[in-house]
Amino acid sequence: MTDHAHDEHDHDEQQCESCWSWDPLASSRKDGEPPLDVLTTGPLFFDLIFSGLPRLPDPGEELYSSGMGSCPGGIANLATATARLGLRTGLVTGFGDDAYADWMWDVLSNDEHIDLSASRRFPNFHSAITVSMAFSGDRGMVSHAHDLPEPMDAALLEAPAARAAAIDLNSVGPYWQKLQERGTLLFADIGFDETGKWDQATLAPLEFCHAFTPNAVEAMAYTRTERPTEAVRKLADLVPLAVVTDGVGGSFAIDGSTGEEAFCPSVPVDAIDPTGAGDVFAASIVLGTLAGWPLEVRLRFASLCASMAVRRFGGSLAAPGWGDIADWWRTVSKQASDGDLRAAYVARDYGFLGDLIPTHEVHGVRRAEGTFALASHLGYRPGRVEGLTPPPAS
Repeated sequence: MTDHAHDEHDHDEQQCESCWSWDPLASSRKDGEPPLDVLTTGPLFFDLIFSGLPRLPDPGEELYSSGMGSCPGGIANLATATARLGLRTGLVTGFGDDAYADWMWDVLSNDEHIDLSASRRFPNFHSAITVSMAFSGDRGMVSHAHDLPEPMDAALLEAPAARAAAIDLNSVGPYWQKLQERGTLLFADIGFDETGKWDQATLAPLEFCHAFTPNAVEAMAYTRTERPTEAVRKLADLVPLAVVTDGVGGSFAIDGSTGEEAFCPSVPVDAIDPTGAGDVFAASIVLGTLAGWPLEVRLRFASLCASMAVRRFGGSLAAPGWGDIADWWRTVSKQASDGDLRAAYVARDYGFLGDLIPTHEVHGVRRAEGTFALASHLGYRPGRVEGLTPPPAS
């Protein structure tokens, strides 16, 4: 950080000494910017998660889980992740008119402060449901959903303007080009190709995109390569910022706009539910790019945030907030100062956090709970520091 940036950081801290919010882009914001930092869109699900299972049940067998939680899912995973990192987030999606939809609207709008002004409530339409079963660091899912009564394309173009938008290459339409023409940076992702074709034509819309963040399996399949490091180089020919994630194998990235290349090892953790980890990683990349962080810093920050997410179950509500990140950094720093050699090396690699984390207390974040009833808000303590909030009900 430059001296000028330090002065701005100190000024922001003085201004926020007694507040509970945190805006990591505050020092770089300018008049006339779009009202949103990032716009997200996609299908919304109500997720019911069972954790602590030894395995999936056999036919006719009943297993009991040690934990259970409920949370908004689908595109809510990404929207919540960006909002918890301090990005002004908008979500364009379709909600049903049932109790699940009422609860999800309340959580996303009031708890996570996500702009839902362009989202729709459809009468006589029920929410999509996913039951996720987490076991042995993996998961199995069963979903039920119907197509929305009408597409959200028009609503997307009527949404508040945003500096960036997250898109899925599997559902790209002409509206994405219109967003790009307005100056919105498009951050693309893609899902697993169940057909096994891995048609390279699917990547054609990357010509409108600033970034692409597939996992290693997807990246290697589409580029016909055998290693993630080869895949990221192929993708760098198609998009300015190419990022390939490889789970415990780390992440690889090339930013053609800055000339940077980077590799970042994963942060080892005891994972209990991988749901939403990729969304948290992508959200971190969006933040780091808008903030202008060096590529290696973006990768390390994204790897850390994703690792924090998999330590909790609950997809969207497992996403970390700045209090969680601050708690982790202060713990590592304390261990390093006490002579822990491993912690000292980790603290060296993540020393940039000292200039990023808030020094004042910030809002606690909601975690997945064993009920979707609105009365569960009674257990939510927004005045507590993130990372110190009670464990989820089970």
